Amino acid sequence: MKKVTVNDIMQQGYTYELTEPMGKNFDERFRPELTPKEMLELGVFGGKYMTDCQDEFPKDWFDNAKLCHEFHDAKLNCFGVNASQSLQVWREKGWIHDDDPRGWFQWYCRYYMGRRHEDDERQIKRWINMRRHIAQIKNACMQGDFDCHRKQRQAVLHWAYDSRKI
Repeated sequence: MKKVTVNDIMQQGYTYELTEPMGKNFDERFRPELTPKEMLELGVFGGKYMTDCQDEFPKDWFDNAKLCHEFHDAKLNCFGVNASQSLQVWREKGWIHDDDPRGWFQWYCRYYMGRRHEDDERQIKRWINMRRHIAQIKNACMQGDFDCHRKQRQAVLHWAYDSRKI
């Protein structure tokens, strides 16, 4: 088992173990369409989300990532729109676990790396619940019409669903 120690702006000295091989042995209900690396390359969270925690994850995840160290830049998102709520809103809604203070994507990156955690069940249920947005896009948009429901397409992309295929 490999241990990872996190020292970034939001966490200091947080340690977790990788108990599964990277990208393998996911819960059978959890089948993301995109890897964290692919999401970062496509453009998610305005490029700001992962700018101070690159030491925690594989270097190649950031080779072609669309990042902005200064501010959230919606133009860096795959669909060029802001589809994020603030961290304050996430906290108010109870969506943040103390071990993953950045939210779902941080949980997913760590899960993908091989960490298994007490919050897995809740996060997987949240991921499953995003499917309703995919149905809404399919019902409202012609396949491949990326100007249709751009904000909703970006939002499902934030959850590792490849909305370019809808």
